[in-house]
Amino acid sequence: MLAFGAALALGLTASAAEVYDAVEEGDGIAGLDQPVLDTAIDLRTPGRADAVTWFTDLGGETWFPVVAVVVLGAIAIRWRTWSAVLLPAVGFSVALAMTWVGKVIVGRARPPYSEAVPPYETSASFPSGHSLLATVLAALVGYLLLQRVRRGWLRGVVVGLCTLWAVAMGLSRVYLGHHWFTDVCAGWALGLAWTAALITAHQTWLLVRRSQDEPGEVP
Repeated sequence: MLAFGAALALGLTASAAEVYDAVEEGDGIAGLDQPVLDTAIDLRTPGRADAVTWFTDLGGETWFPVVAVVVLGAIAIRWRTWSAVLLPAVGFSVALAMTWVGKVIVGRARPPYSEAVPPYETSASFPSGHSLLATVLAALVGYLLLQRVRRGWLRGVVVGLCTLWAVAMGLSRVYLGHHWFTDVCAGWALGLAWTAALITAHQTWLLVRRSQDEPGEVP
């Protein structure tokens, strides 16, 4: 389990690096950026744009903390676990740092305002912070709930809703013209990589604590 988590984190980090290379070279998956944005523009209507803007705001700096506190606070209170407080505190802090560093280093321009829906974004484009943070939240909520939910169908609902949240948040950024598709892909990959590493570290800590709590052999 621990080896799998570590391998998954490394693999996803490598995937994010591949996306970055494609963006820098202007080839590979980066070739999808303009066609995907063009498709999003074709699908826009005023009503849809308003609805997607409302949704994407849930992942922004104003409403994301509210969503996270409500969801994770409910888990912490329901199951009386500090993990629902400590893991997100570490997870979101590092995710924010990753987003900031990535934007500073890459310095990629966002899609032109003529192809975007207001209000416009002014920071650098790569990676998508909305996508990265939404992925970390979804993965941590899923991890915490799957440790406690036992019914098979309910576990499926948890996985489905968490996946839908992260995917929809990322695609909303492309739909509104606030990010290129590869910005979102990098956000997803980095979010999953970091969460896989964090969960692996948490599982390692739990194993160590359990081994220390077990009674020693009687001589």
